[in-house]
Amino acid sequence: MHEFNPVKIAKELKIDAKAIGIPSGAAEVFINKALATTEKKLSLKTIITEEDLKRILAKELKKYHKDLAYVYENRDTII
Repeated sequence: MHEFNPVKIAKELKIDAKAIGIPSGAAEVFINKALATTEKKLSLKTIITEEDLKRILAKELKKYHKDLAYVYENRDTII
């Protein structure tokens, strides 16, 4: 089971967005929209796995910025 902490995730995504050169205003909009949709989808589940969270959030991020979604999906695996 995984805890969905949108504040922590948003903070990490903002750091990632800045690192790949996404303007902070645009990143904020992308991240907030993706997290809001993710939260709605996860609310339908009784148990949230880390895989569920990553899959759903990455899918939502891809709608707004494919590079940010890629960085999120591959966090902790990129050298």
